[in-house]
Amino acid sequence: MRKNMLGTILVAPWMAVALAQGTASAMQEAPVKRLTAEEEAAGWTLLFDGTLDAWRGYRQADPPAGWSVEDGLLTFTPGAGDGDLMTREQFGDFELELEWRIAEGGNSGIFYRATEAERAPYWTGPEFQILHNEGHPDGRTPETSAGSNYALHAPIEDVTRPPGEWNRVRIVLDGARVEHWMNDVRIVEYELWTDDWRDLVASTKFVDWPAYGMARTGHIGLQDHGDPVWFRNIRIRVAQAGSGQ
Repeated sequence: MRKNMLGTILVAPWMAVALAQGTASAMQEAPVKRLTAEEEAAGWTLLFDGTLDAWRGYRQADPPAGWSVEDGLLTFTPGAGDGDLMTREQFGDFELELEWRIAEGGNSGIFYRATEAERAPYWTGPEFQILHNEGHPDGRTPETSAGSNYALHAPIEDVTRPPGEWNRVRIVLDGARVEHWMNDVRIVEYELWTDDWRDLVASTKFVDWPAYGMARTGHIGLQDHGDPVWFRNIRIRVAQAGSGQ
């Protein structure tokens, strides 16, 4: 029920789940993690430090109103203000780590190397799909299930945890090489710009967007798909030129 109102008496299923999760877990949330001296020395930088200072809206100067910090979590609340969230900074080769949880039936995503040259970030940036597989139609198709490179590469297995539980993500970009990890399992691995990749893109909706997947650097984005989603422990390590990952 992304935009629909069914009456004031009914409570949206995601709202009931969100309220229940918030009540049960509010006292259990850890504060925003800080980097240790060892992590800083290893090159890690926080993208979420308990504020939205590192973020803004897609083609906007400030974060959309739907994105906020609640109980130390980066939170999207439907109806409060639409729009995808983007890093202010752009990145090329990197390791990105974060944790996410989704409401029942929810859908979101993580874009990488997305530019603002087109109408929406998914026109240029590949997407790590965030999804409640059992509660959403996209979960029935491996190529659009949680952890997929959306619509192109399916995860080798479903390692997602139930709604309300945290899932750990690691995304690695090293030139043309891309890896998706979830809950310590590498579930997707592919190479950009190969003949096989171009043929695969040509078989999807992305064929209409020639800039898709072509950028060497770009923003990291968090998707507003109209469902509640929470993020924490977002950090990045930028690869040094020629170092590999």
